[in-house]
Amino acid sequence: MMENSVQMMAQAARKAARQLAAVSLDTRNAALLAIADGIAQNKAELIEVNALDVAQATEENLSAPLLSRLKLSDQKCERMIEGLRALALLPDPLGHVQYAKELSPGLNLYRVACPIGVVGVIFESRPDALVQISSLCLKSGNAVLLKGGREALRTNAVLTRIICEATEKAGIPAGWCALLQSREDVSEMLKLHELIDLIIPRGSNAFVHYIMQNSEIPVLGHAEGLCHVYVDADCDLNEAVKVAVDSKTQNLSVCNAAETLLVHRAVAEQFLPVAAKALIEKGTELRGDEAVGKIIACLPADETDWETEYLDSILSIRIVDGLDEAIEHINHYGSHHTDAILTTNAANAERFMTMVDSADVFWNCSTRFSDGFLFGFGAEVGIATGKIHARGPMGMEGLCTYKYRLYGHGQTLTELNRGEISLTHRDLPKELPC
Repeated sequence: MMENSVQMMAQAARKAARQLAAVSLDTRNAALLAIADGIAQNKAELIEVNALDVAQATEENLSAPLLSRLKLSDQKCERMIEGLRALALLPDPLGHVQYAKELSPGLNLYRVACPIGVVGVIFESRPDALVQISSLCLKSGNAVLLKGGREALRTNAVLTRIICEATEKAGIPAGWCALLQSREDVSEMLKLHELIDLIIPRGSNAFVHYIMQNSEIPVLGHAEGLCHVYVDADCDLNEAVKVAVDSKTQNLSVCNAAETLLVHRAVAEQFLPVAAKALIEKGTELRGDEAVGKIIACLPADETDWETEYLDSILSIRIVDGLDEAIEHINHYGSHHTDAILTTNAANAERFMTMVDSADVFWNCSTRFSDGFLFGFGAEVGIATGKIHARGPMGMEGLCTYKYRLYGHGQTLTELNRGEISLTHRDLPKELPC
């Protein structure tokens, strides 16, 4: 794709974004339902072209976890449809009054949620991610430029066609959603700081940092998911085994799967043999430190293992002397994504959830619950591991910013300075006057 084509897409998206900000909630919801119907009607075509993507990726020796992400099944299609319909039922994220204050009699200030504008999202080879991202942008009034992994090029092209056709018929401005094709397109997109308001890269820390270093556009990073489960001395061992196994094995190729298991030394001899049996039955390769190796059969773990997001049937295990050592390990090696503590000690759980510097911290439940759909957001653009603007599963609110609206009746600062009017700073109902 030529440079001017990427620029033309961004210009069209900018024009559409300004119009989309004023499109009614009913129209946006109708468009979401139209996309759901379009996917249902074109499911056979989607699965057929996806099979071509999967076949090519298999020939190119794409790893099994990434192939799993790429493959579009009937079940995944139904979940996409379900997500779209659920998103249509959620309240409007736009126009929400966050702050309301009377500055002076008849001079009223309101802070109101509004779209960011044009968002560029670079994501992995998951066709369902394209639907989640575009639908959240639509509901929140944003235009979007999408770049998926090259392995899903055929599938993404068909999905984008379905989305654009459905939404234009529903009354959404043309050009609000467009698909980039190549890495060169991404390079060109990164130059368009006057047309694009935000870039959201989903991938490794190195990839996110590369995007940050090569663009003047603000970047909201969705970095890798190096997630931990810590088994405390005070725990229900049966429950701990169940949750730890689910966190690792329920789906290997996702960013909220556990990669490192930390076990308190006091329960290691009781917990590890039972957990290892269950994990091995699920096909998991175990790598442990020296202390772990004295209790169960495992490969030796080294420094690299603590730093690795496997996205595979591999789990690193370390024995720690206590809660604080577990917290220190997670904060040092983790990616600030999702980390869980398994304990019956409420004080320990509270300390863990306060001290672990991650977007999502869980007590006695699987890390796999770190998901925008499961959180009730309808879907997610990604899971932001930074701390600015949005953090954790990023739904519609993360795609909104705000503006201040000031309603007056001829007031001037000269009048204020002369004492002819005075400041009251009185709270107002959080409702716009018109």
